[in-house]
Amino acid sequence: MTIQVGDRIPDVPLTIATADGPEATTSSDYFAGKKVALFAVPGAYTPTCSARHLPSFVEKAGELKAKGVDEIACTSVNDAFVMGAWNQAQGSQDITMIADGNGLFAHAVGLEMDASKFGMGQRSQRYSMVVNDGVVEQLNVEAPGEYRASSAEYMLEQL
Repeated sequence: MTIQVGDRIPDVPLTIATADGPEATTSSDYFAGKKVALFAVPGAYTPTCSARHLPSFVEKAGELKAKGVDEIACTSVNDAFVMGAWNQAQGSQDITMIADGNGLFAHAVGLEMDASKFGMGQRSQRYSMVVNDGVVEQLNVEAPGEYRASSAEYMLEQL
């Protein structure tokens, strides 16, 4: 079942890509006590994700933080090394990269998708959400092949 506004984020293991390497945490610990603008992409380095999705949050990071967001995070079903390299290549220090290498988070929030026909296996759908102290305040799930509702610009309109 897909997570809904008002639901608490399920507790699953996560890995944060840091400059010092992968850092293990849990979703309960990561989202506790702060307001997080989270966006999810089907894959690091994929066309729309690299050309539009990540850049929108890099560009609008200051505006999101000015509207009360404490942290901006990106999650994808990729390992921490790929997420770290992608952030180093195209992101910024304003974005926390959350590796969901086994797809546990995507599955727990009910937003996984089967991209096997593209050779990518199980992945995350494209979406964004605002999570305040572990509770979903805003959820924007894209229709297949779309990119609008999960952009930083759309999130800013809602805050």
